Amino acid sequence: MTQSLPVAIIGAGPVGLAAAAHALSRGLTPIVFEAGSSVGAGIRRWGHVRLFSPWSFAVDQAAEALLVPTGWSAPNGTTYPTGRELVEQYLEPLAHTDAIAPHLRLNTRVVSVTRQGHDVMKDGDRDRSPFVLRVQGPHGEEDVLAQAVIDASGTTDTPGALGAAGVPALGERAAAAHIFYGIPDVLGTLRARYANRRVLVVGSGHSALNALLDLATLSDSAPGTAITWAIRRAKVGQLLGGSRQDQLEERGKLGSKVRQLIDRGRLTLVTGFLLDRVADSDNGVVVHSGGTSIGPFDEIIGATGFRPDWSVLSELRLDLDPAVQSTRALAPLIDPNVHSCGTVRPHGAEELKQPETSLFVIGMKSYGRAPTFLLLTGYEQARSVVSAIAGDWEAARRVELVLPETGVCSTDADLGGGGCCATAAPEPVAVALIPPPRTGKLLATLRDTNAGCC
Repeated sequence: MTQSLPVAIIGAGPVGLAAAAHALSRGLTPIVFEAGSSVGAGIRRWGHVRLFSPWSFAVDQAAEALLVPTGWSAPNGTTYPTGRELVEQYLEPLAHTDAIAPHLRLNTRVVSVTRQGHDVMKDGDRDRSPFVLRVQGPHGEEDVLAQAVIDASGTTDTPGALGAAGVPALGERAAAAHIFYGIPDVLGTLRARYANRRVLVVGSGHSALNALLDLATLSDSAPGTAITWAIRRAKVGQLLGGSRQDQLEERGKLGSKVRQLIDRGRLTLVTGFLLDRVADSDNGVVVHSGGTSIGPFDEIIGATGFRPDWSVLSELRLDLDPAVQSTRALAPLIDPNVHSCGTVRPHGAEELKQPETSLFVIGMKSYGRAPTFLLLTGYEQARSVVSAIAGDWEAARRVELVLPETGVCSTDADLGGGGCCATAAPEPVAVALIPPPRTGKLLATLRDTNAGCC
């Protein structure tokens, strides 16, 4: 019987480990595969970045229930952790608990998932056949059977291209030595790479804003650092607004701070730039948008998002939205083309289920290419999905999460239509908001349009 088999979880980030904690609370046996050498390997890539939300909203409740008996004390709930602190003060202690440690397999990559004896075409007793996970680990390849699969592998391995058409721009691969995708540690380990250099930031999400602010700080001590920001939008619109309306106060402040940099002439903003070519020159890298070019630059930061890699699940039956690349049921809630506000209704197993029974994708990957994934959204997904796997669909369909407003909406001009927020938000004002009570679960942001960070 497949019920005696473990629940396979792909990825040992905060959402994957939350799923393991919820599985244990339901009497299920998890087995967690992590390709990296430690838990939170993806988060470590942006460990220098500070989250938008305080510690009090960064810990899953089922995970906390496993930690408390070990003597673990939650960090000061009013402080804001960096990615590195999230891993070291929360994920690593969780991974070392007697409850989680026996079920964790590090340095083990899942390369494919299928059904035993069934390729994607074969029906028969498909739903009663166990999943087979082909894994590559320290001892080579092996197959592992599971009753259910929860893919929480994230998207950090597959960054978006600089090219505005979704594929690498001409010359982008050749210029790879000059390009960093995500948020580089310009104030720390990579300072020498960016100090007193001509730097182009491409992208319009929170990751780009973080990179711009770090570069501006760097320029205080390295005044030769020249910053250019290129975005695809025809105008900034509400991109730099929302601080007064965003219940995640630190996130709301980002846009206001970058607007101040522009007003003070600390950076050059280029709008309507649909990057299609990257070319090397004797004086640096030049980028092109049609007949327009800017540069030369010494370094380029690509903050153009991340995308899901569905190839590992290619022998399973998926129903994905053709644009968002999330489940078809979830897409209308998160598609920025029709839902221009980042605020998303809580959702769970019902919206995340696939035609392949007992297969769920949660966490950042569940959002496909859509922006503004929130950490506790993933915790709620984990709770709901594990409830469904345990057969408790009543609990799976129950909403146990209240999401905050983002305060940042796209305007008609940004969207080419009204979207869900056709009324423009007021100009940003730096006002500290009082967050809702603990029971409201204000969310820690883990991903936005550009990167898996904050």
